[in-house]
Amino acid sequence: MTRSLLDITDFTPDEVGLILDLAQRPIDALGRPLEGQGAALVFEKPSNRTRHSMEMAVVQLGGHPVYTRGEEVGFDTREPVEDIAAIMSGYHGLIAARVFEHSVVERLAATATIPVVNMLSDWSHPLQGFADALTMQQCLGDLAGKTVAYVGDWNNVSRSLAEISAMLGMHVRIGCPPGFDADDAELERIEGLGAASVEQVAGPHDAVAGAHAVHTDTWVSMGQEADKEARRQAFEGFTVDAEMMALADPGAVFMHCLPAYRGFEVSADVIDGPQSVVFQQGHNRLHSARGAMAFLVGVR
Repeated sequence: MTRSLLDITDFTPDEVGLILDLAQRPIDALGRPLEGQGAALVFEKPSNRTRHSMEMAVVQLGGHPVYTRGEEVGFDTREPVEDIAAIMSGYHGLIAARVFEHSVVERLAATATIPVVNMLSDWSHPLQGFADALTMQQCLGDLAGKTVAYVGDWNNVSRSLAEISAMLGMHVRIGCPPGFDADDAELERIEGLGAASVEQVAGPHDAVAGAHAVHTDTWVSMGQEADKEARRQAFEGFTVDAEMMALADPGAVFMHCLPAYRGFEVSADVIDGPQSVVFQQGHNRLHSARGAMAFLVGVR
């Protein structure tokens, strides 16, 4: 059966652990499972980390990445999503897409006869989730029983982070302003994935207190630019600064999926300070992508 990566929850906790293990193996130990094959990388949204990490991960697995802008294939404008998936299945070893609507990657996976990787959608960002977990493991060791805090908007990044953290047995704390938080059904679903606990609080300081890893993200994601000022007002007091980080565990790390906007969601002294591991986290986008794709094409 062809497996795809659309969400973290497409895998069992054991499979999540195996992907994280594959991400840390030497490249040579993975073989070259994409030897002689292409990988279609379709971008409706621009990217720095995702494009570079995915292209290099495909190369390290022996394949040939084919970068394609969204308008070149034209999901449902030039061609139906299903036709694109069927055609690309005849050219490549896998398809990866960075899209606005999650339904696009779902439809690609429903038609394609090769693995489909979600490089980001409005619902989830699983490759970022794997990189987050890998970084936390490297910095904190076994994550079971540790506390991860997310401060900001409940969005695709925080959802994937919460999912993988729960599957690894962490305490998950979410601090979001009213109107930008997770609903009760989401919290119940996350807890059901195996979290030691799940708690959502309205105050960011309560979320960060005693946490071993503190995450945030931009308050204004791509497609939300028209609401920039309103969102910044709603998130007043949610800037992760030195005072807030001082409430976390003394050995806590600060994490951000990038790009970051200093002075808004995080202060410069935190993101550029000694607790920040954002560039290690960014580099792990390569390793986690390589591990995930290796798993999808059968490496064990």
